[in-house]
Amino acid sequence: MRFEISKVLDAIEGRVCTDPSLARAVVDLAEVIRFQDIDGGRPASLLRLGMVIDALSRQLEEDSVQVYAVVHRALLSDADLTSNERMVVRRWADDGLVEVLDSPGDRMLEIADLLGLPVLTRVRLDGLRGRFPWLVEQPGRVLAPVPGAGGPTFVAHVGGGDTPVAGDRSPVGAKLLAREWRCPEAGCALFGSGGGGAFADLARVQRSPAAQAPPTLRNGVPTCPRHGTRLRDVGPRPRTEVLAVRIGGLVRRRFVLSEEQPVLVGRAPEGDGAIVLGQWLNDEARRWISRNHLRLELRVGEVIVTDVSTNGSGIRPGGSMAEGERVPLAPKQSRVLAENDMVELYPGVQVGRAEELPTGAPFTPASVMAEAPTMAMRLPRP
Repeated sequence: MRFEISKVLDAIEGRVCTDPSLARAVVDLAEVIRFQDIDGGRPASLLRLGMVIDALSRQLEEDSVQVYAVVHRALLSDADLTSNERMVVRRWADDGLVEVLDSPGDRMLEIADLLGLPVLTRVRLDGLRGRFPWLVEQPGRVLAPVPGAGGPTFVAHVGGGDTPVAGDRSPVGAKLLAREWRCPEAGCALFGSGGGGAFADLARVQRSPAAQAPPTLRNGVPTCPRHGTRLRDVGPRPRTEVLAVRIGGLVRRRFVLSEEQPVLVGRAPEGDGAIVLGQWLNDEARRWISRNHLRLELRVGEVIVTDVSTNGSGIRPGGSMAEGERVPLAPKQSRVLAENDMVELYPGVQVGRAEELPTGAPFTPASVMAEAPTMAMRLPRP
């Protein structure tokens, strides 16, 4: 069972990030691990984060959903967690996958405000409505994870409903995220050259300045939330576009395209940041889609798509699925991807801007808890 739990924790690790472009909700990890009523297990369990992430995926009808987790420093040595769980949380902290704080306070709401994200919490937030009016004005921005048949579900704090609702980034958030910041503390995992953990070198390779967490504001000054030190503005952040892959009607993955590096998409492309589709394709699609099928680049704010395949692709102007409107994209041909366009590698396999690629598949997203031993949890009966 220990091996199975380690596999689940590895799967959960792929769903936590501090990337403003990819996170879909904010959580307080110290709170989530103690939702004992959703599985009837021990007082604290890191597996509950996976259960909440699965619930978020089901509600958003999207695969590979990631969350932005804030972590009280005390959790790194919490005796209610197993030694393996504590080691995992420390690794996440060292690699900048979670935000570690001495006193989280209302940082979770600040992140939600800056990034326009929903918040998953049971904590009453009545006293903060003056500072964050959207707590009342935008029902669905704050939801409580509660027990449900087959796993957690959500109940909105205001107005009812169970579907997380995103808002717009605040004007302050937009300004902060337009700049790149540096922390004077050596080895800062959020605003430095990377952490010092076992996986830090890999994290530094995978994380670009475009993925940098939002600073906290103290008396209007951008500050490192972990060290409490004033951040240095080192210039504009690279331009980015958030793209997504939709297969069979389900958004399988979001990814960030920046001016720094092109992204290869295909059946089994190689290289940093490449988007591998093979695990989601049927046999016919695998035969048609090349190992390296598309190259995506961001140039002067324009998304350039180049077909590097054997069989070619197609452009769906304005997202239209009418066959007569499909524009062929021949091998070695390039094209600017207009705002609402999608590129189709094979029928049912599309890439486009995330906000223009709605989901709606007749099946549920993959679960990060698929490898969890049943004896590790006792779900409520339907």
